[in-house]
This record gives sequence, structure tokens and C-alpha cells, in this order.
Amino acid sequence: MSVITIVGAGMMGSAMSFPASDNEHEVRLVGTHLDREIIEMVKENHIHPKLQRKLPACVQPFHIEELEKALEGTDLVIGGVSSFGVEWFTRNVLPLVPDTVPVLSVTKGLEDQSDGELLPFPYAMKRKLPHGRRLSLNAIGGPCTSYELADRRHSAVVFCGDDSDILMKLKNMLKTSYYHISISTDVPGVECAVAIKNAYALAVSLAIGLVEREDGIGCNQAYNPQAALFAQSIREMSKIIKLVGGKEENIVYGAGDLYVTIFGGRTRKLGTLLGRGLSFDEAMAELEGITLESVAITSCLARALYKREEASLVKTSDFPLLMHVNDIINNHAPVAIPWEKFETDS
Repeated sequence: MSVITIVGAGMMGSAMSFPASDNEHEVRLVGTHLDREIIEMVKENHIHPKLQRKLPACVQPFHIEELEKALEGTDLVIGGVSSFGVEWFTRNVLPLVPDTVPVLSVTKGLEDQSDGELLPFPYAMKRKLPHGRRLSLNAIGGPCTSYELADRRHSAVVFCGDDSDILMKLKNMLKTSYYHISISTDVPGVECAVAIKNAYALAVSLAIGLVEREDGIGCNQAYNPQAALFAQSIREMSKIIKLVGGKEENIVYGAGDLYVTIFGGRTRKLGTLLGRGLSFDEAMAELEGITLESVAITSCLARALYKREEASLVKTSDFPLLMHVNDIINNHAPVAIPWEKFETDS
């Protein structure tokens, strides 16, 4: 049995307590400063208010002020923050984690640099650590929703990091009969694939709203347009994976993640609203101004591609779907899918 400390009591971070507890580990769940109500409810009745499920009995809840106590004797730290909390996690949590304790992050994302380089979050975090630190930073990719993980549905993910021995150790700590884990040392390829799928899930969801604009909300869905946008998404995602130096085979993780993302959640809702004809600002107002990782990653990718185009390294015209979604988000463009630009003659 090991001690596993999860920092971030959001849905996916908390869902990781299920495979951890099923392997009879001691699990400590630490809420960030934004998770106080969650931790209070877990302390009261062990029910997670957002997951709407009872957490395993072995889960011990802690407020952020108790972080150092929760890290005492831990064998693994799981980062459970969203992409908007990565900077906070890097500044406030990583300095307290010994170099002998690996970190495994559920967060999917990329950080664009001034020259157009796209860094996966583990590498971006590592660059911000003090010189000389040897902390092992790893991440989880692949199609896995928090709800279904908490329900112990069969899920296939990939753990990525620089050290295959550490990855195998993490796999052995967390694999179960329902949580199936592959390992990969191709951090850029895996992390890029699963991060950019959020942008393309928004793109595919536009087709849902476009049909509803014509036939009315609640009409039968049309799957040909969604499938066409899905295919174009895979084409463009494969090119971006190659741009970051990742192995193109990792598109399987992005494709699976894209598939599961377009079936529900805030990204699907935003794409549907935009497809119905709402402007980006109107759609965000209807969603009560919540932050969306699909919006952040779209803008991040577009910035990087524009910088690389300035250096004659890429052509943004090779990414017509992504650039159209960026125009909708950042340039107030109406939805007008550039179907003809998806056609190939070879």
C-alpha cells in the first residue's frame, strides 16, 4: 500500500481516488482555494457535490492550508487542477514536493512560447522549477470522463513521462480491472494529441447547432456534417502532432478523446450555441461566462501557428477548421464552415 495525495478536488482529480482506493492505497484529497465547499461536503458526508457520487471511504479530505500535512510521507502526488490552475500548481505545490516523489497530472494542455513553440504542460512546468531540481513530472492522456471513471466503467488511458521505469511504477499503482493504462515516453505527442482535441470538439459541435438552426432545437441530428468535421479534425490534429515533434501514432489518443468530448459537456454546448447563430459573446453570456479549455487551447494554437507562419515554418491555410474556430472566438466571425477547403485532390 502507498500514500497518494491528490491536489485539486475537481471532478477528474477526485475521480482518480477510485482506482487509487481500489488498489488499497491511502488517499488524501486536498482542495485548492476554489474547492472549499467541495472539501466541506466530503468531510460531512463523503459525497462529491459535482461528481454527485460518494467517494471511497478511505479518502481523507484536506483544505489547502493543510497541504504540507497531506504531503507527509506521500509516495505519489496527483495534480487534479484544470489547465487554468497549472500556474498556481507550479508555484504553490511543486516546491513542496520532494524530488523523490513523482507527480502525475490529469491536466491536458499546451503553453505557447514567444517563438511559436508549443510546450506540453509537464515541460512548461519543468522550465519554471528552480535550477537543479529533478522532479519527475508525468501526465495522463486519453479518453476518460470523470463520471465514468467514478462509476468504474472500462477506460483506456496513457501515462506519459520521460522515465519508463517511473511510468511502469505508476501504472502498477493505479491499474485496475476497469482502468487500463498504456505508457509512453513521447510526452509532446501524447499531450499535444489530448490537449488539442478540445479545440476540435468545439469545431465538430458547430454542426449540431447548424442543423438546429435550420430544423429547430430538438430536431433529429444529422451525422454526416459531424463526421466530416471529425475527419477534418483528425487530419489537422495529425499535422499539429508532427509540428511539436510527436509521433503521429499518438493521434489514437486524441481521436478517442475527441470522440468522448463531443458527446456532452460545456464544449459541446458552446459549439451548439455558436452553430445556432449566437455570437461568441452571446454564447458565453448564456453559459454564464465560464472559462472553457476549448477556448483557451484554440487561441493558444492559433497564436503559435501565426508565429510559425511569420517564420515561414507553416501555413495557417493548412488548418482551415482550427483557424475558422479561432476567427469565431477572437475576431467575431459568424459560423460559416469552409467546407471546400477540406477537399483534397491527391
